[in-house]
Amino acid sequence: MSIDTHAPYYEELECLLRCAEQADAISMARFGALDLHVDTKPDHTPVTDADKAVERAIRDEVAVAYPRDTVYGEELGRDESSGRRWIIDPIDGTKNFVRGVPVWATLIGLQVGEDIVASVVSAPALGFRWFALTGQGAWMGKSVEDAQRIHVSNVSALADASLSLSSLSGWKERGNRDAVIALTDDVWRLRGYGDFWQYMLVAQGAVDIAAEPELDLYDMAALVPIITEAGGRFTDLDGHAGPWGGCGLATNGLLHDEVLQRLH
Repeated sequence: MSIDTHAPYYEELECLLRCAEQADAISMARFGALDLHVDTKPDHTPVTDADKAVERAIRDEVAVAYPRDTVYGEELGRDESSGRRWIIDPIDGTKNFVRGVPVWATLIGLQVGEDIVASVVSAPALGFRWFALTGQGAWMGKSVEDAQRIHVSNVSALADASLSLSSLSGWKERGNRDAVIALTDDVWRLRGYGDFWQYMLVAQGAVDIAAEPELDLYDMAALVPIITEAGGRFTDLDGHAGPWGGCGLATNGLLHDEVLQRLH
């Protein structure tokens, strides 16, 4: 199967991929730069000149292609939706970026109404890019012409499942760290791939469960179509679908209800 070029929002997907190309060029030019400028935001997380430059470039591209659409970005403003909204995390994994760890990516999702209909996650230092279009599957590759379709795993038992978490501290604040630790005891394998990567590994079928207790819309929007078009499920920790709940659980679908019950 290949993507139908006449499918709804195909042109927007092409715009997403153009944005990813620009983002990759900007971020890779600054990755490891000795003069990288790093500030600390009010929430005590870092922001670099690369974060801002990437978001600015994406905003410029969207403004030319779709001037009536609004934008919700991590660094440069968070507009309400006008019916169509582009949701941007210019560098997801900024702490990794600052420290020279190659696990970071640009995340862009297109919201139409209440749905995220297309998205791209591009991790140039890893050499990977993932994208999805509603009804057209999830894909891994640099372009529509050079991509392979991806699918979640068919693991159906926790004892056989691979779980990835970003940290344990947020679970303590949520009040269910003991439940998380108990879950880690019952799965086959625990790893901490973290940030966007653990979710993309779920979409690829390499990991079966990924969860985080505290996330913003820009952390999740681009992940949702890729997970769901790959055959998985993405909800908040109360089981509500989509990136709207301030937290995230992604699974291959087969394990989702059991994990929700364990973590609720």
